[in-house]
Amino acid sequence: MSDSTIHDKNYIDGAWTPSTGTTRIPVTDPATDEVIAEVTASTASDVDTAVAAARAAFPAWSQTPPDQRADYLAAIAGKLSERSEDIARTISSELGCPISVARAIQVPLPLNSFAEAANIVRSYDFETEHRGSTIVREPFGVLGAITPWNYPLHQIALKVAYGLATGNTVVVKPSEVTPLCALALVDIVDEIGLPPGVFNVVFGTGSDVGEAIAGHPDVDIVSFTGSTRAGRRVSEVAAGTVKKVSLELGGKSPNVVLDDADLGAVVPTSVQAMMLNSGQTCTALTRMLVPRGKLAEVEALAKATADALPVGDPTDDGTAVGPLSSRAQQQRVAGYIRKGIDEGARLVTGGEPNIDAPGAFVRPTVFSDVTEDMTIHREEIFGLVLSIEPYDSEEEAVRLANATDYGLAGAVWSASRERAEAIARRIRAGQIQINDGAFNPNAPFGGYKQSGNGREAGVFGLEEFLEVKSIQG
Repeated sequence: MSDSTIHDKNYIDGAWTPSTGTTRIPVTDPATDEVIAEVTASTASDVDTAVAAARAAFPAWSQTPPDQRADYLAAIAGKLSERSEDIARTISSELGCPISVARAIQVPLPLNSFAEAANIVRSYDFETEHRGSTIVREPFGVLGAITPWNYPLHQIALKVAYGLATGNTVVVKPSEVTPLCALALVDIVDEIGLPPGVFNVVFGTGSDVGEAIAGHPDVDIVSFTGSTRAGRRVSEVAAGTVKKVSLELGGKSPNVVLDDADLGAVVPTSVQAMMLNSGQTCTALTRMLVPRGKLAEVEALAKATADALPVGDPTDDGTAVGPLSSRAQQQRVAGYIRKGIDEGARLVTGGEPNIDAPGAFVRPTVFSDVTEDMTIHREEIFGLVLSIEPYDSEEEAVRLANATDYGLAGAVWSASRERAEAIARRIRAGQIQINDGAFNPNAPFGGYKQSGNGREAGVFGLEEFLEVKSIQG
């Protein structure tokens, strides 16, 4: 490993600043098990320095006209577009994401966030009149952004783009699993000349850097994306300073297939979508609810689709499924597959991975006859595991769809749009897809129940980072 792949600094106050941490965190290509870089394991002291820089930059940045803030964001979007291929390859190597998926999703989504935040803030009305009061929306102050590894640049962008658009300054902790795309964003921010202290990045672990951000008295709002377990911890730590906490957490999303749906079209489409990004998507439709009388047909279609997915080298344009993000994630998913078998679910295809083989690979796996008392029905697996669950009536389908602690996403398939929408309105989740409705990256994104609180993207995402003040007189 060359010196150029060792990153022992944080980006603070517009400059690369040596970390006070004495150790480094390896970044591994999960397809080859090769260490491709190292980043600093920063400390609470580094967070103090970054927060102080953000705090000092806040007065000027918050008073910068929205059009000027939008110009910076648009410039970032432009540079992301220029460097899209290099960034796609970076994300592919650190995450194991197939290069085709990185090009189609992992880079376009963050580019969209910066461009859309710029568009919205140019025309957003920060002051309105309401029955004699002036209602003012203004930034919180310092935003602490703690982000995950599955869509690493996208999740940074959802927080940074809308946070900066609204006049907040930002301290970001990227995932230690996939930190390299954050380096690319730092280079762009530095190149366009964003004022020092407005955007800061501190590398490190959740227990050290994440908790220091969440509990910091000079951080005014925390936006966290990750597991529900970690989200609870962020809330606990942040509670000491009574700051706002926005959480985008896990999911166990139902995919309700009604009895009049075209199974030949629905099942392959659903299986392919669920396996996207190696199943490491919080909104993945991991529970397919199907009429009991059509179970055998659904199983055959799901098996054929899963078995046909090209699994392998993520640098190959023909690969649809790469490895999971890490060996630790591979072990986690393997454990859930064993639990599924042990608890009586019927394995249709796939099964436990070969842990001894190179790379963190898992075969696309499908279970059937999954019941609501099983672990694989209840818990988020975050891997290539689909559960097929039979139902006997629409009422039971709705009950099973909602029989989860989560409420992030869902889908309903039917030949009748009206029928599908009626079911969709009864599912307690933040985003519902009807038939082949496309994902809208600018619609409000977030969940019910233990999938979190708050919303990201679009106008709702912008307003998440704004305080509300009323002025009378």
